[in-house]
Amino acid sequence: MQGRIMIIFFVCFFLPATLWAKAPEWRIDPPHSSVYFDIRHIFSTVRGEFQDFSGTFRFDPDDLQASAMSFTVEAASIDTRNRNRDNHLRSDDFFHVSEYPEISFQSSNISHLQDQKYEVTGTLKVKDVSRTISLPFTYFGTTKSPLEKNTIVAGFEGIFTIDRLEYHVGTGKFFKLGVVGDEVRLLITLEMQRDED
Repeated sequence: MQGRIMIIFFVCFFLPATLWAKAPEWRIDPPHSSVYFDIRHIFSTVRGEFQDFSGTFRFDPDDLQASAMSFTVEAASIDTRNRNRDNHLRSDDFFHVSEYPEISFQSSNISHLQDQKYEVTGTLKVKDVSRTISLPFTYFGTTKSPLEKNTIVAGFEGIFTIDRLEYHVGTGKFFKLGVVGDEVRLLITLEMQRDED
């Protein structure tokens, strides 16, 4: 009887603590983080960025099962250093930001590839399209901040390419005219922080 009570005690108190364990949470340092994109315009490459973004990152390279990432970009914050072009990109010809203000990603799994290389699988939602996608990223490790006391800094960077037409960013009209490419190369570079334990 006493042995059964001890087993019940273990299941009720110790097992849930293991199941609920979470990796450390990191916060984005906005001045040192960016979301860039490159796309072909006839012969040249146009580079732009999204200036407003946020995310929740729980990451521990030694406990990927407890790690998770979510990321949100404000579509209206697009900036290609050309006001007329940016307003066109915000219109219903492309991002239709009045109807679809956010681009989001929610992870479902994170795996280690080799060395500093990892892969995160999850759902990317752009406009009315949600797709499961696997994205490679590099984890540069951590260091104590040389500028802020009791702060740990981590670095993450992802480079990948998507087909904008698969996410209804444009109808394909400008692609068929040979004006704007269909493939978009993205560079997400993040410097993140957490309080030192």
